[in-house]
Amino acid sequence: MRIVIFGPNWIGDGVMATPALRALRRGFAGAHLVAVLKPGVAAALEGGTWFDDRILFDPGSRDPERRTWTLLRRLRAERFDLAILFPNSFRTAALACLAGVPRRVGYARGGRGLLLTDRLRPPPDGRGRRVPSPIVSYYLEIARHLGCRADSLRTELYTTPQDERQADLAWSRLDLGRHERVICLNTGGAFGPAKCWPVEHFAALARRFAGEAGTGVLVVCGPSEREAARAIVAGAAHPHVVSLADEPMGLGLTKACIRRSALLVTTDSGPRHFAAPFDVPVLSLFGPTHIAWTRTYNPRAVHLFHPVPCGPCQKRVCPQGHHRCMRELDPHAVFDASVRLLDRR
Repeated sequence: MRIVIFGPNWIGDGVMATPALRALRRGFAGAHLVAVLKPGVAAALEGGTWFDDRILFDPGSRDPERRTWTLLRRLRAERFDLAILFPNSFRTAALACLAGVPRRVGYARGGRGLLLTDRLRPPPDGRGRRVPSPIVSYYLEIARHLGCRADSLRTELYTTPQDERQADLAWSRLDLGRHERVICLNTGGAFGPAKCWPVEHFAALARRFAGEAGTGVLVVCGPSEREAARAIVAGAAHPHVVSLADEPMGLGLTKACIRRSALLVTTDSGPRHFAAPFDVPVLSLFGPTHIAWTRTYNPRAVHLFHPVPCGPCQKRVCPQGHHRCMRELDPHAVFDASVRLLDRR
C-alpha cells in the first residue's frame, strides 16, 4: 500500500502532528509512506522515522522542483492508494484529487468537502461554530479515523549527528560550557509581529538571568531575526548573554541548542514546540493567539499572558495598534515564573 501524507504548513504544527504520524507509522507498518512537506517543516522533522520518503513542496519557491506542477506529476507517477491531508487547504485536496489518489482523508473545511472521500468534521460548539481545541488531538482524530491507535499525546523530535556537531561548535565559540545552566530565549514569530514580545523586555529578562540567577543566556534565532537577537544581547549588556545571530543558521542547530538547555523562554512560535520532545521546561508568552489551539500536554510547560479586552484576536498584526497584550506582559513576572520553573527542575 502506498500512502502520501500532506504535512502541516507551520513548524509548530508539524511538531504537534508527530503523535498522529507515530500512530500512522505503526498502524500502516507494512505500507510505503511518503510525506509532502514544506522545507521548514521538513527541517524540523529531520531525523524521525515516520516516513519512507519525502517530497519538498513550496508553491512559491524559485526552485521548479518544489512547485505545484512538479509535485502533481510525481504524485501521478507514484500512484498512491491513500492521501492523508493534515492541512485544511483547498490546494492539498485538489492536488490529491487531480493526482488520481482514490481515497482522500481530511477535515471538510474551506469548501473542499466534495474533493474528499473521507470527510472529518471539526468539533463545533453549541452554536455550530469552531471552538479552540488542541491541534495535537485534532490531528490524532485523522489517524483514529483510519483505525490507527494513538499510544500517547507526547510529541517527539530528533537531532542528527550534524546538528549536534554544529551545537558543539556554537557552544565552544560562545563559551557556553562555563555555565552550569544555559537558558534559551526565542524571539521568533513567523506568523506575524503580533506574537512578538518587545526586544527591550527580552533584554531586561536576559540581564536578570545572567546577573541574578547566574545562568548563561543564549538567544536563538532564524535568519530574519538576527537583528532582534543582536539587539537583545546589546540591551542586556552582560558578558553571559550571547546569541546565534552570527552562527550558521538552521533549525537543526536550534533544536540541538534547546535540547541541551535548562529552560526555554519563548513566544508562541515554532521553536517553542522543540522543548517538550526533549523534556526541557518551557515558559511560553502568549498574546494574540489562543492557548488552547497549541496545547502540547507538556507537564513542564507554563503559559503567561496579559489579558486585554480585545484578545486573543488571532491576528498577525495588532488591529488596535497598541499591542498591549504583549507589550504589557511584564518582564519581572516572566523572570519570577522562570525561576520557579528552574527550581522545580
